[in-house]
Amino acid sequence: MKGSNRSHVDRRSDRDFPIAIATIPATVEQRRAAVGVIIVLVIVAAAVAPFAGTQLPRVDAFVPVLQTVLAVADLITAILLFAQYRILPERALLAVASAYLCSASFAFLQTLTFPGAYAPSGLIGDGFNSPAWFFVLWHATFPLGILAYTLLKDGPEPVLKVGGSAATMIVLTVLGVLIVVSGLAWLATAGVGSLPAFYTDSVIRQTNLGNQVNVGLLLWYSIALVVLLARTRTILDVWLIVILVAWMPNFLVAALASSVRFSLGWYAARGFALIASFLLLSVLLTEMTVLYSRLANAFSLLRRERANRLMSVDAATAAIAHEVRAPLGAITLNASTALALLRSKPTELEEVDVILKDIERDTLRASAVISGVRALFKEATDNRTAANLSDCARQVLNLAEAELLANQVTVTTELLDNYGQVHTDPAQLQQVVLNLVRNAIDAMVSVTPDNRRLAVATEIRRGSTAVLTIQDTGVGIAEEDHDRVFDAFFTTKTSGMGLGLAISRTIVESHGGALRLVGSGPAGSTFEVTLPINPR
Repeated sequence: MKGSNRSHVDRRSDRDFPIAIATIPATVEQRRAAVGVIIVLVIVAAAVAPFAGTQLPRVDAFVPVLQTVLAVADLITAILLFAQYRILPERALLAVASAYLCSASFAFLQTLTFPGAYAPSGLIGDGFNSPAWFFVLWHATFPLGILAYTLLKDGPEPVLKVGGSAATMIVLTVLGVLIVVSGLAWLATAGVGSLPAFYTDSVIRQTNLGNQVNVGLLLWYSIALVVLLARTRTILDVWLIVILVAWMPNFLVAALASSVRFSLGWYAARGFALIASFLLLSVLLTEMTVLYSRLANAFSLLRRERANRLMSVDAATAAIAHEVRAPLGAITLNASTALALLRSKPTELEEVDVILKDIERDTLRASAVISGVRALFKEATDNRTAANLSDCARQVLNLAEAELLANQVTVTTELLDNYGQVHTDPAQLQQVVLNLVRNAIDAMVSVTPDNRRLAVATEIRRGSTAVLTIQDTGVGIAEEDHDRVFDAFFTTKTSGMGLGLAISRTIVESHGGALRLVGSGPAGSTFEVTLPINPR
């Protein structure tokens, strides 16, 4: 799997496998939708600002209801992000999931300390400054998580692995967040007396410190926003920008217009907080639904195509069985008769000569039947076009994603891009690669999940040949069977007809290439597909 053009090889796990919103590029429509949401938020904030100081009736149930909903929404968002990390283990996803877990924790804890929510002075804290400090901690940690995500998302990616390591990282991250939240919660409750005060005589109006802190938080969010804007690529990036913008009126209205609790500005700020909380959750659920719909359609098309192919294979094998059974039966009968004549006393050689000629004729007939079937594949060249071998491998990995995940197979890819294309029928070539991938999965069933590794790579040899290598860590093929694996009706599986590799080799050879077993043993097998590159 070594090539001379290694500088063009993508050493990371292929971004097309598996799909997550952290890796899907944002479309023009999604960017426009995000800009539209930002414009609406700015218009609403500008409309509220002149009346922000207007005092409204005090509704004590408002805070516990709104922030409990907000905390639940953030918690669900964090769970969905951790689930995305389980599929695509990037550290950046852990960072943004941690930000939402902190947000959910501090939102709920602030509700417990808020005066009049669950108790006249709150269930915990001093009833004056604890809620304000929880608000500060909440909005100091959330942009920190977003900033960490932004700085980590373009760094080196770990090898894709479905299994215990991702789960362990999630557990460690959650424990770390809970420890940090617990320590800061103790500081904002039991240790609040040693912190600067936001309220002195009344819980309605803050001191000047409140305005100053709101300005500081506004600047902190702005820093995270600017850094994220400079590195925006994916759907997740775009909507995190919208979320940061949605939080800003919360601080802007409080800092410039009103820091008074239960004023129009105060209520409006909580409305912006609710919008910010539900934005990413809505995007995650929407994108998951869209991806599920596309996946369902893809599987439906795949099942239909597979059914058609199976019908073709069934028809071909039925024809082979029907046509070959007669000459094989005649060969068997003639061979038995010839043996009987040879053993007789005296030996009847004239009859044996006739029988051997019959056997020769029936053998040629069976050979003609098989050659006719092979000709069907060789003549199916009308759909050939220029194709990229690496793109074919990516598409096959996407098609086989469910099987790879279900069998806990670790996939690594080293796929060349922007090199000469091959002249092929893409559907036939995908069938060849898909057959090799599924054979690799079957070969690793008896291996422990931690040792199930599939490596897919492409390279250029001598400047004129494209090579696709598929290597597994399965049980391997017995040495005495190395020369037979491509024979029709030979199989090492407990089930199957033994036609997959034979048909695959026929397809590759009809394209002027070769399919061969490079090596096999207890550590696994390596198959190689070579195809000539189209001259430019």
